[in-house]
Amino acid sequence: MANITLVDDDENIVASVSLALESHGHTVKAYYDGASGLAALESDPPDLAILDVKMPRMDGMEVLRRLRQSSDLPVIILTSKDEEIDEILGFNLGADDYMHKPFSQRLLIERVKAVLRRARAGGEEATPAAGAAAAAKAIKRGRLTLDPARHDCLWDGRPVKLTVTEFLLLQSLAQRPGFVKSRDNLMDAAYDDQVYVDDRTIDSHIKRMRKKFRQVDSEFDAIETLYGVGYRYREI
Repeated sequence: MANITLVDDDENIVASVSLALESHGHTVKAYYDGASGLAALESDPPDLAILDVKMPRMDGMEVLRRLRQSSDLPVIILTSKDEEIDEILGFNLGADDYMHKPFSQRLLIERVKAVLRRARAGGEEATPAAGAAAAAKAIKRGRLTLDPARHDCLWDGRPVKLTVTEFLLLQSLAQRPGFVKSRDNLMDAAYDDQVYVDDRTIDSHIKRMRKKFRQVDSEFDAIETLYGVGYRYREI
C-alpha cells in the first residue's frame, strides 16, 4: 500500500477521495491549497501525489511545474471535463495521468493502482513479456544508458530526469533500436490494460522527453517521429 498526498481545495472531494483510498489500505495526507501542498511534497515526498488544477495560493499546474524541477514522483492531476487545455498542459509539465471531474471513485482507484504499479521497481511489472529479469537489466544504446532497477537515465554520462511514464516509453523504444513502435505499442508498454489514453497523451510525453534530453544535448534527435505510424529510437 502507498503513502498518497492529495491536494484539493474542495473539502467534499478531499473527504470522499481520502475515504476511498484509505479503504484500499493507502495512507492519505490532505492539503487544501497549492502552496502548502508543494511544501509537504518537497519536505515529505509520498509514493504518489494527486493534484487539483484550480486551487488558491498556487494552482496545481504551478505545483507540478515546481515539483518537476527536483522530483519525478508519480502525479495524477484532477481537471474539469471541459478544460482540455489543462490536460494537455499537465502532460507537458510531466503528469503521469489525469482524471476528469466528476469521476467515479472506482475509476480513480484503478488509475492509482496503475500509476503505482508502473512506478514500482523501475516498471518491472509494467514491462511486457520480456519479464522481470529483462526489466531489471541495464540498457546501453549508443550514448544512452537506462538502468530500470535504479530508474537512472544517462545521456553521454549526464543524468536526465524522467518521470515513470517517460522512462517506460523510452525503455520500450530503446529495447529495439530502428524498429517502429506504434502509439498503441507504447500505450501497452507504459499503461495498465485497464487505463485508456489517447494518441495525444503519448505525443505529449514524447515531446516533453525530447525537451529534457535537449537540455542536456541541444542536438538530441535519437527519438524519431514517423508521421501516421509511430516512433522509433535511432542509436547514435
